[in-house]
Parts: sequence; C-alpha cells; structure tokens
Amino acid sequence: MKKIHIVGIVIIAVAIGAIFTTINNTSTYASFTEAAKEPGNEFHVVGKLNKEKEAVYEPKVNANLFTFYMIDNKGEERKVILHKNKPQDFERSEQIVLIGKMEGEEFVASDILMKCPSKYNDGKPQETASK
Repeated sequence: MKKIHIVGIVIIAVAIGAIFTTINNTSTYASFTEAAKEPGNEFHVVGKLNKEKEAVYEPKVNANLFTFYMIDNKGEERKVILHKNKPQDFERSEQIVLIGKMEGEEFVASDILMKCPSKYNDGKPQETASK
C-alpha cells in the first residue's frame, strides 16, 4: 500500500471516531423525572427558580458551591447543586437552563444558562392582549 492510502484510512478512522464521540456526548432536554430515570446521562433541564426557598452561596466557605431549588417546566421541584460561583443577577432570571446529571434526589449541574428580563422592556413582562 502506498503512504497516501494509509494516510487516507487513518483520516477516515479519526473522522468516524469523532462522529461517534460527538453522538455519545450530546445531551438532550428533559424534565427532572426523565433525568432521574437515567442518572448517568447528562441532560438540559429548563425551569424557574423557586424564590420561596433559600438559595445558599457562602463564598467564604466554598466559592464553588451554590445550591438552590428549581421547578422544571412540568412542575417538579428539585434541589440543584452547582459547582460554580453564583451567577450575577441570578434572582432576576426569568428562566433557567441547567446542564448536568441527577445524583439521587438532587440535580448536580455542571453549567447554568439564564434568561434575564430584556433591557428593552425595562425588566417588566410584556403585556399581551387576550381575546
């Protein structure tokens, strides 16, 4: 075999490996219930902060530990453990997307995305006319 053929086979093998790795590492959107059924897999869970329960962040004790309670879009509440610092304007967020895994009854988030009120409507919800 020529060297060009060997190089071509290696490139194809690497590409196939990259495709399989990408497919296995993709996470999907789910509720807390669906994430609890597959505790080893990573999911995106969308919901809202439960403002009635306390969010705990003590940077003097552990700057990379933030816990709070979130209610997903199906109405289920879970304690969330985020191993990062508390995001700025966290309490003002309208919607939260958590990326992480279920561990027992708690959701351990590796990352968090927040949708905050728009600066174009002065932080007030937009009114819609209903018929």
